[in-house]
Amino acid sequence: MLQDKIEILPVQLLNTERTLVEEMRQVGEELHLGLGWHYLLDLPWAAQQIGPTPGMRVVDAGAGTGIIQWWLAGQGVDVISVDRMSRRNLPIRFRQQYRTQGWRKQDLSLLPDAVLRGFLPPRSPRHWHLYPRKLALSLQQWRWKPQADPSSGTVFIYNQDLASIPDIPDNSADGVVSISALEHNSPDKLRDCVAELVRVLKPGGKLIATLAAAKKQDWFHEPSKGWCYTEATLRDIFDLAADCPSNYDRYDELSEALRDCAELRDGLADLYFESGNNGMPWGIWDPKYQPVGVIKVKHYER
Repeated sequence: MLQDKIEILPVQLLNTERTLVEEMRQVGEELHLGLGWHYLLDLPWAAQQIGPTPGMRVVDAGAGTGIIQWWLAGQGVDVISVDRMSRRNLPIRFRQQYRTQGWRKQDLSLLPDAVLRGFLPPRSPRHWHLYPRKLALSLQQWRWKPQADPSSGTVFIYNQDLASIPDIPDNSADGVVSISALEHNSPDKLRDCVAELVRVLKPGGKLIATLAAAKKQDWFHEPSKGWCYTEATLRDIFDLAADCPSNYDRYDELSEALRDCAELRDGLADLYFESGNNGMPWGIWDPKYQPVGVIKVKHYER
């Protein structure tokens, strides 16, 4: 029987889930996406918990342009990509590699002709060798013949606040995943978001979320604008079973291992060195919190 779970994500995931770690790294490189400092723990853990199969429908909650939705589409999963940030003008590199649609007409626009022409060869054949062959298409061909693998799933862009996603029906999603996004809501707002995400899950489906862990009391990490949560708060907000397993008793041990992790320390994305408003201000390796994974199973009504 599927079971609720809380797990502070251990650095051992880098070894036990090495294949998934490298897959996530590859997707990030292909799409020119910088990885969050702990995402090589979050992403493989969440992917392993989902166990994607072609034809599944998964909601990515707080998706932005993040990696998990594109990786899932590559596994043949249809993804409803929900975020309050507009992605109406989603960059061409995503549209070309993956099949994308708007969940509603207003959620994704056709790219302006001027943008598309910038990716097409000039009229003079003399310069065509400078352009990748797959982009050497007419404007009309590009629009109707995307380069996405025909076996891949579709990413449906949906611009909406997670506390209210009325266009997604009750009991319609095989799974919900959220990577380091829910903590950017206040505790009260988080409760509303969780309730709405559970609503759209099919009975037997799982809400799989990564957030930030706190040891003794909830606190707000100002640089990253995110909340860090205790085990008690997560159990309450996600309405987890009283006997669900947890490793919060290893908090200090896991924190020390995280601080000593050379792979994460030496792999910080460039974005961290450009600002103090992030999870690792100015690229100085000093983890103030740990990533924690939560699994909430939607049980069948009696």
